[in-house]
Amino acid sequence: MTVPVVDRLPAPLARRIALAAQGFADPRPAGAVDSRQLRRVTDRLGVVQIDSVNVLSRSHYLPFFSRLGGYRREALDDFTDRRHEVFEYWAHEASYLPVRLHPFLRWRMAAAEENAWGNMVRLQRERPGYVAEVLDRVREQGPTRASELLETRRERPGTMWNWHPAKVALEWLFFTGALTARSRTAGFERVYDLTERVLPPAVLQTPTPEPAAAFRELVRTAARALGVATERDLRDYFRLRPAAARTAIEELAEAGELLPVRVDGWTAPAWLDPAARRPRWIRARALLSPFDSLVWERPRVERIFGFHYRLEIYTPAEKRVHGYYVLPFLLGDRLVARADLKADRRAGALLVQAVHAEAGVDRAEVATELAAELRLMADWLQLDRVVVAGAGDLAPELAAVTR
Repeated sequence: MTVPVVDRLPAPLARRIALAAQGFADPRPAGAVDSRQLRRVTDRLGVVQIDSVNVLSRSHYLPFFSRLGGYRREALDDFTDRRHEVFEYWAHEASYLPVRLHPFLRWRMAAAEENAWGNMVRLQRERPGYVAEVLDRVREQGPTRASELLETRRERPGTMWNWHPAKVALEWLFFTGALTARSRTAGFERVYDLTERVLPPAVLQTPTPEPAAAFRELVRTAARALGVATERDLRDYFRLRPAAARTAIEELAEAGELLPVRVDGWTAPAWLDPAARRPRWIRARALLSPFDSLVWERPRVERIFGFHYRLEIYTPAEKRVHGYYVLPFLLGDRLVARADLKADRRAGALLVQAVHAEAGVDRAEVATELAAELRLMADWLQLDRVVVAGAGDLAPELAAVTR
């Protein structure tokens, strides 16, 4: 393939392009947020990652807050669990995706034996009759939680690393597409049902594309969501294998749907979405979930923002540098600080357990803007106050403007 380099991007412009593609060039809605704005965010991102950690908020609520401000979380529950404008599947990780993408992930469902976890594949191979029985049970009784299918009282409810056999069977059926998630319980347990009873008929009736066409659409979706990206960025968005992603990128480039570019300071070649906005400035202010698609690929975050970011949930407390559940703080077009946050629901407080500023920022401005964003988040979470615990180099300035 011979595609000429058509552009060279200054690093600040590439950063603004990436932010605009993720929705941070638009002002937050002035009025109440409805399904149209929620749909716009999901369509723009393509993937909203799900995670069970609830020290602050379930992670899938946070990208919408970052982009839309203080919306009603019940509106998102209605959007995901009742309107079914998104479906849940393994995309980046466990994720919500616009239902239009369902046909383009059926290749992964069909190749479950190559892509699913070993315990799922093993159970299907060793006990296919049992898996079929679990499917029949869901077909007969309707929406089903894994905890309802415990075979004995000695079986512990499944976790990510300790699934009882019925949970493994349900997850296999979910991976293959026979089942999907109808909803999540208040405790975040997945409620399974037959896919044909959940997804819109128009989606189910859409012909399954050839894998090559599916790869192109997934890379195309990733390119729109990222704006400007390396090959690794594009394939990581939907966790595609290198060879499949590379072929899709080449085909899209030959069709003019991706433009090769060089970004100043990037060591790897990059690809630009031809329709990407090139804003002259970004006036964003947002706290970002660790699982937000703007920051989930840590090498990209460091390349674009010069921001070294690691999630320290699994790091022993005494070895943590910045805290347990640390959210980067976006101000303008830079990541300027990071805050370790916890929602103390019993005390009605949003706790800032630690807060650190990046080098070279205007600390007074960052503290003032972060205080305003924390107040907005506390209101959104229905917490009465913001409490700065005192840890971190920005804590004194933040505490002074928070009181």
